[in-house]
Amino acid sequence: MAEKIFSNKSNLQILHEDNHIIVINKRVGDIVQGDKTGDKPLSDVVKEYIKEKYNKPGEVFLGVVHRLDRPTTGIVVFAKTSKALERLNKMFSERETKKTYWAVVKNKPPKNEDNLIHFLKRIEKNNTSKAHLNEVPESKKASLDFKIIKELNHYFVLEINLHTGRHHQIRAQLQAVGCPIKGDLKYGFDRSNPDGGIHLHARKLEFIHPVSKEAIILIAPTPEDAIWNAI
Repeated sequence: MAEKIFSNKSNLQILHEDNHIIVINKRVGDIVQGDKTGDKPLSDVVKEYIKEKYNKPGEVFLGVVHRLDRPTTGIVVFAKTSKALERLNKMFSERETKKTYWAVVKNKPPKNEDNLIHFLKRIEKNNTSKAHLNEVPESKKASLDFKIIKELNHYFVLEINLHTGRHHQIRAQLQAVGCPIKGDLKYGFDRSNPDGGIHLHARKLEFIHPVSKEAIILIAPTPEDAIWNAI
């Protein structure tokens, strides 16, 4: 009998897949998990991919480990088994992973590299977070470090390492130092990108595999556009 040829109809960009995890390079506009918009989430697309590829009967298990904002791109990890999900949840919540982001900003930061510490307060009304220099009621401490890795004609490219995982953390903290991310109208940039996204990309993730215990280092290619291509 001829072997069935599988095609990735959903055009998922898969960075890594094994029996326990699957890692996707998320596109602009994808939502990781279902929300009030009712739009089809990336988690459902990945489930369909697994079901078709492996001819799985019934419901496919897929655990959402972490999320990326809808207008951002880059690395998203899903768990294919409950064992992997439990261990990954613990690793992410206890900051045992190393996340590196790239962001494009128009204004040059006050320093070429710096550690930013703010207290973020979530504003439910418009789904944003406000960065404060001092602690305010219901705020959470947020920390990241960054360095300028490239200067373009009109923009600066920052490499960012997160120390905490707060709501819209990078977006809010960069706005607070006068460097809103390109396309991010919600956090002070003056115009939107044509695709509705922002120039924030989850570039690199380092972690220990939850089952095999091997060191995993993943790098996500940037989207195809003139600015990312210039980097």
